[in-house]
Amino acid sequence: MKHFYTEVGSYYDRDAGDFDARYWDNYVLQRIRQDFREEVKRFRFRQMLEIGYGTGMDMIHFSTTHSGVSVAGIDISGEMQKVAAKKAEFSGLDQVEAFKGSVEDLASLFPGRSFDMVYVFFGALNTVEDLTVAAENIDRVVAPGGKLVLSFVNKHYVAGMVLEMLKFRWRRAFSRYQSHWGGYSPSQHLPSRCYSPREIKRAFSGYQLIKRKGYSITHPAWYYHRLSRLLKKFSPYFWRFDRMLNKTFFWSWGEYTLFVFKKPDHMGQ
Repeated sequence: MKHFYTEVGSYYDRDAGDFDARYWDNYVLQRIRQDFREEVKRFRFRQMLEIGYGTGMDMIHFSTTHSGVSVAGIDISGEMQKVAAKKAEFSGLDQVEAFKGSVEDLASLFPGRSFDMVYVFFGALNTVEDLTVAAENIDRVVAPGGKLVLSFVNKHYVAGMVLEMLKFRWRRAFSRYQSHWGGYSPSQHLPSRCYSPREIKRAFSGYQLIKRKGYSITHPAWYYHRLSRLLKKFSPYFWRFDRMLNKTFFWSWGEYTLFVFKKPDHMGQ
């Protein structure tokens, strides 16, 4: 386990320096992030936990939009932790706590503490060793009735498979179905795995499923930079069509999936 997370942490340590600049240059990522945020904002909460906070964009965002809410987070990357902590300090946000650690560290990092909102944006749980074990560790710090807003890199990204096959990149086309995915970068390996909706629901089977959504079903994924630029003026239409497809079984064919779960309260409701 230690070696696994050392590799993951090193990957994101290298990613930390220009992470924000690349994000602000990508309109697809920005639009998806805002939609993730809106799913969180549908609920009332007092204690938030972010898993995989990166440079701290969302911890800072929620701490400014939700006064009086305590926002904590964990990330496996020491460099990301430094960036996020500096942002919080610069903004004078004492209620933001950026910790370094994995999901297996949650109970020790937050002894006796529970959260009524836990969120994961852009698939941080794709980089855990075992999703079922991760779910069990997350459950230990979720308050009864608490909500989870979790996004995942999807195993069944059909449009991406087709695009890669058209380029005769057979290995890349089916990489999400391998036991180890490897991440988006063609030059750096990220220890990771893609999950199907069935696998995710099984891992969080003790929770009530409130909502599920798919992203970039027809809209080009964020890393198809040239295609996204070519089709940018048609982007609103692709997003609307994806919203329509979310009402059908095609919802599970996107580049990302998002799930909203509720933990049963003390009465098991």
